[in-house]
Amino acid sequence: MGPPILDRDGMPVDVFSKGHMPFPEATYHRLGAVLPGFSGPGPRRTPGARARILPTLLLALLALLALLPASAYAASSTLVIEGAGDGHGVGMSQDGAVGYAKHGYTYQQILAHYYTGTTIGQAPAKTVVKVLVGSKVSRVSLERYVRGVIGNEMSPSAPPAALEAQAIASRTYALTAHAGGSRFDVYSDTRSQVYRAAAAETASTNAAVGATTGQIVLYAGKPVATYFFASSGGMTESIQNGFPGSEPEPWLVGVADAYEGSASRWKVELSFTTAAHRLSGLYKGTFHGIEVLKRGVSPRILTARVLGTSAASVVSGPALAGRLGLDSTWEYFDVRTGTTVKQEPDHSGQHRSFSPTVPATPPPPAPPTPAPSGGVAPTPVTGSSASATDSTGGTEAG
Repeated sequence: MGPPILDRDGMPVDVFSKGHMPFPEATYHRLGAVLPGFSGPGPRRTPGARARILPTLLLALLALLALLPASAYAASSTLVIEGAGDGHGVGMSQDGAVGYAKHGYTYQQILAHYYTGTTIGQAPAKTVVKVLVGSKVSRVSLERYVRGVIGNEMSPSAPPAALEAQAIASRTYALTAHAGGSRFDVYSDTRSQVYRAAAAETASTNAAVGATTGQIVLYAGKPVATYFFASSGGMTESIQNGFPGSEPEPWLVGVADAYEGSASRWKVELSFTTAAHRLSGLYKGTFHGIEVLKRGVSPRILTARVLGTSAASVVSGPALAGRLGLDSTWEYFDVRTGTTVKQEPDHSGQHRSFSPTVPATPPPPAPPTPAPSGGVAPTPVTGSSASATDSTGGTEAG
């Protein structure tokens, strides 16, 4: 979500010599010439032809196969990709947050789980968010902005604690985003968060905003980027792995996700022809497959090599997933040729798994200190990226 990628749930689209791929099941075309052992145009055999024709046919077949290019074999192969999760994997998993809420976790506990070492504080009063809607910048009060967001980012039927966690994550993201520099804070689409103003409001999402009015996520007393995504598949990823080129951040580290699992698994099959087209420019010669070089704290791919018969190249996990149109970088590759299925090379040292070892009931974080009037005792915040007042033109909703 937001920098350093353009599409929150999409992936940025930024020589190795391999043994022969398994040969496909043999298929034959009738030869135009008369084969040895046959006389005339018809199928009538001469005496003793059966004994002589089999070795001759075998030699002819082998010679024919030797002349065929590697693409003839690859064309009948299928790249089978199995994966888990949906999105970049950094920060809060929305499906996981729903799972935690269903198991009795509060929004404070959900946020503390996904954003390691954070606390909850309070945004400055009368904060205004500058939203780019189309080509126009609209200035919207922080609370109205959040009401126009969370119904698009999480189902209004989600448990209250999950919606409250989403409200705080969305509120904090708006304060820490710098999508348009000084001109605007956030886009109104998935480049930041999906904002639809009053059209997104529902009774349940507005209740979640009201229950958490002004609350934001802090690390070391300052608001921090609260990335989120659809589904972790069982574990989140550290920011430097999920967003290549980013610096490590102590609150955005990979954590086990106890209440995600098989529901977020997926499988995609691509013909070698289709895969070769999508990966064009990343190899030379004939496309020959993919080998994984390195994975992150979760099984998400950090780097892989796209193999060609003449040359190959190393590509990042997000770039590879983007080219192939996959939901996440948590993926494993097989090649199916005929009835044979072979795993592609994986040098990460991690075993193939869709079920990271996680505790059945992770220990909940310490509850926040109650304020005298109830609720959470907020910590005032200074230096947020959003405006504290609406001092210029534009639209502000109260």
